Formats: sequence, C-alpha cells, structure tokens
Amino acid sequence: MMKLRTKYILFVFILHLVTLVLTYFIFEANKALFLVAEVFVIISILISWNLYRQLIQPMKSLMVGLEAIKDRDFNIKFSPTGKYEVDQLIGVYNQMIDQLRTERTLQEQQHFFLEKLIHTSPTGIIVLDHDDQVQQINPKALQILGVGDKQVLNQPVGNVSNELLQQVTNLKSGETKVLKYGGASTYKIQKSHFVDRGFPRHFIMIEELTAEILAAEKNVYGKVIRMMAHEVNNTIGPVNSIIQSTLKTENLWTSKDELLKEALQVALDRNQNLNLFMRNFADLVKLPAPNKKQVEVLPLIKSIVRLMANKAAESRVELVIEPVEAPLYIPADEQQMEQALINVVKNAIEAIDGHTGIVTLKINALNKQLIITDTGTGITATQSEQLFTPFYSTKKDGQGIGLTLVREILMNHGFRFSLKTVAQSQTEFRISF
Repeated sequence: MMKLRTKYILFVFILHLVTLVLTYFIFEANKALFLVAEVFVIISILISWNLYRQLIQPMKSLMVGLEAIKDRDFNIKFSPTGKYEVDQLIGVYNQMIDQLRTERTLQEQQHFFLEKLIHTSPTGIIVLDHDDQVQQINPKALQILGVGDKQVLNQPVGNVSNELLQQVTNLKSGETKVLKYGGASTYKIQKSHFVDRGFPRHFIMIEELTAEILAAEKNVYGKVIRMMAHEVNNTIGPVNSIIQSTLKTENLWTSKDELLKEALQVALDRNQNLNLFMRNFADLVKLPAPNKKQVEVLPLIKSIVRLMANKAAESRVELVIEPVEAPLYIPADEQQMEQALINVVKNAIEAIDGHTGIVTLKINALNKQLIITDTGTGITATQSEQLFTPFYSTKKDGQGIGLTLVREILMNHGFRFSLKTVAQSQTEFRISF
C-alpha cells in the first residue's frame, strides 16, 4: 500500500508538472505572464515543502513513536510544534505514553509482588503453562515434593515421578483433595485456573494440614487418655491394695489355697501391667517441649545399636551402621531423640518378622538426613494411610503408641520424616533434620 508521504509528493509533483506544461503555452503568447506564472510555481513549491514539513514530518516522527510502542519502549515523547492540529495529535500521543508507562510500572510492581508472594508463600504453588507443563514452582512445593526444580520444570505434571503430583492429574479445575503423603504428613491439594491472554492456565496449591490435624487429634485423644488414666488409677489402686494385703496375710492361707493365691498374684501382675500401659499413654500426652542442644548423630545411633543388639540377635537381625563421610550435628533433645529412634529401630526389627534380615542406619551429612532401612515385609497401601495414627498398630499385641510417640517427638523438633516401602524388602524411615 502506498504511504501518505509518497501520495503527497506524487500529487505535488504531478500538479506542478501540469502547471509547468501550461506555462509553456503562455510563454509563446505573453512572456510577462509566463514570468508571473513561474514565480507562482516556485512559491507553490515552497508552500508545498513547508506543508510537508508541518504535516508529514510530525507524522513521520509519530510513526517512530509507534515503533517504540511495538518494542515496549514507553520513554519517547514529542515536543509541541506550534501547529494546532499537529499539537493536538502529539498531546494525545504523549498522554497515551504516560498512561502506558504508568500501567507498565504498576504491572511490573504487581508482577514483582506476585513473584515474591509465590516464592515466600508457606503454601506450595505450582504454575502450569498452556500445555499443562510445570512453568514455575516455589521453594515450599519443592520441599514438600522432595525434588529439585530441574526435575519438574518444563515437564508435564503426569510425567513427574512423584506420588503427590500423580494425584493432581486426576483433579479437575476447582476440585480439592486431602491425602496423606509419606505416611506421616497430611496435605490439601487444590487445582484451579486463571486466564492468560484469553486462554485458561492451571495452577496447583499444596497446603500442609499436618500441624492443624495433629493438634485437633491430640486434643481429642488427650482428653480420652486422661479420662481413662483417671478411672484406671482410681480402680487399680484400691484393688491392688486389697490383693496385696490379702496375699501378705499368711494365716488366711492353707496348703489347699495355692491355686487361688497364684490367681491373685496373676491378677496383681495384670493390674500392674495395665497401670504401666496407661502410664505410657499418659506420657504421650504429657511429652515436654524438647530441650535442644547440639547433638552428634553418629554417637547417638551407636548407643541405640548397642542397646538394641540383644533384641536384634534374638530376632536374627543384623544391625549395620554405614560408614559416615562427615559428622552431622543437629539441634535436639538427646533423650527424646534416643527414645524416638529406639522405637523406629524396634519397629524395623519386628517388621522383619522372625526372618533373617538387616536393619541399616545411614547418615547423609550432605542432605542432613538419617535413613533407617529394613528388609522386612514392607508396608501395604492400607497400612500406609493409617501409619502414625494413635492406637493403630499392625502387631497383634501392639498398643499403637510407638509411632505416635515418634511422630510427636519429631514434630516437636521440627524435623520432617516419612515411612514407606521404596522397593521389595526395602522399607525406609527417613528423617530430615
């Protein structure tokens, strides 16, 4: 398409060419009139040039401004020319540039705020592109998933090998799901969308509910345990006193009463066991806040291996501590951590279920982790959902407080942990300090 400038120049050229041709005929008839006509043509050319400068040149300058807008450069503005019509156009352009620059500054500030908000959010956030590939993921989401950003960025959600993200593929926009991950933590996953340049884009929010659920859970079972302990103590104390007094009164017994005497002794022992059982539950409720000090992990697990050596030998289980590349120090209450790790190692030994096996304790100083692995039968999907739930046990005579105590101690320390079967005959209890 022919530009306006070209049209104008072509029009002026044709007009003056025709005028010159006409003045040629005047030259033959009237030379004086010819000179006047030539002066008129020269004046006309000068006026045309002046109009070109007044009209076309500002338009050319404005075209430069439009190119700058295309390049998102909103810093070019024009000064008034003194010509009313052109100045009106320049004024509108300058006002538009000011508004665009203000909008861009505001947009950049909002974008920076949003980026900062996503980065520092205590909720895991994953932003997907138009093809549902991971475009952005914040540190909290990486921490929850236990992966590096290179493992998930620019990857379709369904292709990432992660149990939690696999659940997202089944969610529709606007849906929410609550599930357990790693056997210990509870998360709420929500999938939603926003419109970007006219197309919907999805984002995923992963919110950890563990602390809230555990607080409510502990409040409930704490009341139950305190009530049970009160009733049991009020009953067992007087009963035991009566039984003990009866057993000590020798003149009441004859040689024929030995069976009755033994039965009373069994009842007394069972009452003592019941009392101990309730004290274990009461200790769970009354667990004090950890008195944290710098503790080296290697001596701690060595003492636990020595303590559990006899039980392991009886169960035909070998306890192995892998070589440590560097010492690992953690802020912890040594007594509470020892109690938690004893429970973990004891469960690992019992998980081997009488077969010959190995329990391995590995310190990863670089990632600040302790990994306790057993070669037992593993954990089923159903069991995984119930792990760390109070009063739940996979053992026939289990009380269901071992892993609950472990959970309480580790949560109070702020340590992350998981228990899951990662391969056949390979179950890991992983603690991240």
